[in-house]
Amino acid sequence: MTTTIGPVTPQQMHFAEALPLASGARLADYHLVYETYGTLNAARSNAVLVCHALNAGAHVAGLDAEGQLGWWDNLVGPGKPLDTNRFFVIGVNNPGSCFGSTGPMHPNPATGRAWGADFPVVTVEDWVDAQARLVERLGIGRLAAVIGGSLGGMQALAWTLRHAERVQHCIAVATAPNLSAQNIAFNEVARRAIVTDPEFHGGHFYAHGVLPRRGLRVARMIGHITYLSDDSMEAKFGRELKAGPAGALGYTTQDIEFQIESYLRYQGDKFSEYFDANTYLLITRALDYFDPARAHGGNLAAAFAPARDKRFLLVSFTTDWRFAPARSREIVKALVDNHIAVNYAEIDAPHGHDAFLLDDARYHGVLRAYFDRVARSV
Repeated sequence: MTTTIGPVTPQQMHFAEALPLASGARLADYHLVYETYGTLNAARSNAVLVCHALNAGAHVAGLDAEGQLGWWDNLVGPGKPLDTNRFFVIGVNNPGSCFGSTGPMHPNPATGRAWGADFPVVTVEDWVDAQARLVERLGIGRLAAVIGGSLGGMQALAWTLRHAERVQHCIAVATAPNLSAQNIAFNEVARRAIVTDPEFHGGHFYAHGVLPRRGLRVARMIGHITYLSDDSMEAKFGRELKAGPAGALGYTTQDIEFQIESYLRYQGDKFSEYFDANTYLLITRALDYFDPARAHGGNLAAAFAPARDKRFLLVSFTTDWRFAPARSREIVKALVDNHIAVNYAEIDAPHGHDAFLLDDARYHGVLRAYFDRVARSV
């Protein structure tokens, strides 16, 4: 029987030394929030880093102070695929996020006022460098594995390119070697919804005591549509009306009529109450920028040459149209071209991109088997 880890307490690590960023800026005097689960072994060889996606943070598993389960609690814990009886698991909140680590809502040391829109642009590579500093501070010379889904998968891949000597296995789930033009377009529409909200105030809304909730609601609705498959939306909502006798139409252009409208507005309302608008802009832009092949003339195989002694697991889902299986297969081909050991699983699941967060016996079976291999290697 598997159980949750139970109550967990977030920790905070301060860094006085400035973090050089890809933009040329430097992030000085910052802190990172992180959580750990399980026990680091005597050889310090059983550590696994979990990288988060857009709408998540360091709270990966267990129960926080408010009784909320971690965002990947179904995967991480005693007896689960990433078994905390065997591994020391680390979840880190990236700089620029709004879940504890230094971000736009925190004071800028140079001014004493909230960073707001002045927070420096960050990239996936910047996040990985920040994570590497934290891992080093924890006294871990080499990670047994790095794992992430979606944007987290991009970070896991970047670890093998940027700090290859410090990681043994990479597990990248529902991810891509870069965003398609369509994906960048979705991100831009969401960003425009935020920056055109009258309460955005050029990103300095904190000083005005307001929040650009309208923009955040629309951004979340746009994003949420892309996380679901057509089949899953049809099965869950179909064309069901929100209220009134079956088949009765209200004939209105502004009120909620369909169940799917009600669901999206609920998701947007909830998101706008806890997520930071500047963080949304930063994280979606980091997604847009990720493209390790760019520095190699578009040659992805050349980009992965530094990872020649790593081992990889790639997982994709058939109905994920935002990070389609074909994108994972591009990564697999680049690894094979380098004669790098790689396992690939394409899961026939109906849930779309969100499948990487959900319970699926086949998906979790693949991860369990792979982590069994990781455990033997440490």
